[in-house]
Order: sequence, then C-alpha cells, then structure tokens
Amino acid sequence: MSPSEEEKEIPPRRFRSLPAWARGPATTSLHAARRPERNAGAVTPPIYQTSTFHFPAANSELGSTAEPYIYTRYENPSQEAAAETIRALEGGEAARVFGSGMGAVATTLVGLLSSGDEVLALDTLYGGTLGLLSELLPRYGIRVRWVSRAQAAEPEKLITDGTRLVFLESPTNPLLEVHDLARWASAADACGAISVVDSSIATPINQQPLRLGIDLVVHSASKYLGGHSDLIAGAVVGPTVLMERIRDAHLLLGSVLDPFAAFLLSRGMKTLAPRVTQQSRSAAWLASELERLPGIEKVHYPGRASPQEEELAHRQMLGRSGVLAFSLHGGLPAARRFLERLELVHVAASFGGAESLVSLPAETSHAGLTQAERSSRGIGEGLVRLSVGLEEPEALLADVVQAGRSA
Repeated sequence: MSPSEEEKEIPPRRFRSLPAWARGPATTSLHAARRPERNAGAVTPPIYQTSTFHFPAANSELGSTAEPYIYTRYENPSQEAAAETIRALEGGEAARVFGSGMGAVATTLVGLLSSGDEVLALDTLYGGTLGLLSELLPRYGIRVRWVSRAQAAEPEKLITDGTRLVFLESPTNPLLEVHDLARWASAADACGAISVVDSSIATPINQQPLRLGIDLVVHSASKYLGGHSDLIAGAVVGPTVLMERIRDAHLLLGSVLDPFAAFLLSRGMKTLAPRVTQQSRSAAWLASELERLPGIEKVHYPGRASPQEEELAHRQMLGRSGVLAFSLHGGLPAARRFLERLELVHVAASFGGAESLVSLPAETSHAGLTQAERSSRGIGEGLVRLSVGLEEPEALLADVVQAGRSA
C-alpha cells in the first residue's frame, strides 16, 4: 500500500494552507488538535470525564459532518484530541488511541488477521509483542514465521504471497538496530502484505515510517509521546481503509484510553519535539563517551553497528533516539552491581520519560525469554538499557562512571 506523493504529506487538517516549513513537529504537536469552537473557547481542551453522552440531540451543535458521541468506549473528545495530534505528527490519514501499547498492537493484529493467515515478524521485537505472536495468536490458527537479524536485510527473499502481515521495529528494543523500512514496505507491497512498524523508540520526531511506504505505525504512548512516566497508552496510525477495520476490533475488544489519561497524553505531546531533540542529542553524546570507558564491552545506538547501518539511519531517520544500551564485562552480576550503585538514574522498566531510566532487559522487557533465546538474539545477561532524560548529560555520565567502578 505505497502512498502517492500527495498522501505522503498529510498536514494537520486546520493548517493545510500553511507552507510545509511552517508545519514542523513542534508546531504540529502544539496546534494539530486545536478546536476552541468545540471546547467553549478553551485553549487547553478540557477533560471529558464521562462514560456516556446525551443521545443524540446534545451533539447537534457539532455540525452535520460530525458523528454524535454516544459512549466513551466508542469515541470521546479527549481521546480524539490525542489521536489527532499523533495522526498529524505521523502524517497519516487516521489514528486511534488505546489503553496501552500492547492494547494497540493486539487490536491491530486481531483486527487485520484471520485464522490461516501468516505473520512475518522480527525475532528481536519487544518481549510483550514476542509473547503475543508466539503464544496467543497461534491458538487462533495464525501462523508466525520469525526473521533473524541477518535475514532481515533481504525482505524480498522472505515475504511471499502467503504472507498477510509483516511486523517490525526500527530501531529495535533493546539493541537499537535499524532496519530498512522503505525496502520492507516495497517488498510487502509487492506481495500484498500489510506492513506494521512499532516506532516507539524513534517517535515521529526522529522517524516517520508512513512516508517511507509503511502501512501502519504503532506506538507505546506510555513512553515518549506521554513523556512523563505518568500514563499508560497506545496508538495506531495509518490509512482510513485499514484504520476502519482496527476501529471495529477496538470497539469490541475495549482497550479504551481513559479521558484523563488522554488529557495527560495530549499535554505531554506539547513538549514532544524539544524533549526528544534534547534527549537524542544527549544520548548520542553519551554513546560516544561510554565507548571509552573500561568495563563496557559494547555500546548499542542507532547507526553504530556498521557503516552500512549508519548510512541507512542517516537516510531513513530525521534524528536518532534518546535510548541507548551497553554491555558490561562480567555479565549479570556486574550489571546488577552497576544498577545498585546508580545515584541519579532511576532503575525502572520503561523508557521515554523526562527523567533518565535504566533497566536490564534480561530481567524486564525480555524476561519472558529463556537465557538461550535471549542469547540467540544478542541480548546478553550484562546488557543495560538506558533511557536518557532531560538532565545535563555530563551529570548522567558522572553517575554512570561512578556506578561502573564497582561493576
């Protein structure tokens, strides 16, 4: 489903008369969902904390083109404001928000797949997605074929006419590997498969997969989009024809984003561009500095794996990421000692918050895999994932250095 040149550039609906240079991500995140005429003139959209709506007369003032609100599991103005901002940032035709990132992923897959369909998926996905694909979907007759890091370089050899959907991450969690999304989109298109990318680590500030030909983008909005470690949410963005099917599944499965959480998500996205820009800049600097430290075996950051990956990341991404990972000599015991010694960085299982967070994938995001399964995917016991926050990067480096002395 490759987009036309027109479809690749879908600006916020209110600002289509503005030139492209006036519709940057910072402006979009602040103004895409602005509708004071429907919010009693409020600059900040209110929280519509209601389960149900007066039906249908009370919605008549919304205009003849607007569907009436009925029930918050279906639609809610607070949810719509958050979804519209994400839609505009990704440049898609439609978007929906969910009660969690896994809710978004699961609803997308259930809404688009049937018994007998085949999914082609990277075997280096986030642990929750791996579990959904390997344990739950096969119970309903959906086949999953796994793709290794080495195989992923040539998607044309992997996708067949029997493949219904391909599921990718780029950069991946936790090794920050970059995959050629335009090439994957083209290969999927050639076989009539739907391409889905989890872009939670990149965010729409650093990468816009739809503009590369990818069909659907999913986000754990709990991470960078919310940005303050205070909500759980998910999102899906893509063409209307696919989003209508996902909406049908959403209404039935009920992974609904609470209006207050939707308000927090909208508020968090107002600062998405400056946050991600600063966090990415700090993480890139830290990745370079950490390579020089004794005790660190390898640093993982988008583009650093090889000159070829650097070229791809430069071509495909607008920026890089605020997440990096590094492997410590000494394995799991050394990694645990390192975490115990940290004074500034929070030890917590997430990423994308304003404060820096660190975790061990072997004990958090990929704890559901066996040690052998993690090892085969390059996730060693001594791997540390660091989500860089808004602190001065020099302070973070000092904390890492002092914690590493005993690791």
